[in-house]
Amino acid sequence: MPKLKTNSGAKKRFRLTKSGKVKYRKAYARHLFTYKAPKRKLHNRGTGILSGPDEKLVKQMLPYGAP
Repeated sequence: MPKLKTNSGAKKRFRLTKSGKVKYRKAYARHLFTYKAPKRKLHNRGTGILSGPDEKLVKQMLPYGAP
């Protein structure tokens, strides 16, 4: 059976935890902070865990896990 290709975009954006969950960096926290509410900026910090169907899709894109 041939090797499977990893999706390059997913490889850069997602990591798998030891328990198999998919970790990602939250969006909208890079620039243009002057008009964003403090609460919005607070909630967009750090990383999050994907759930449900999204997790399933990402795991298909990373057949051997994220590097």
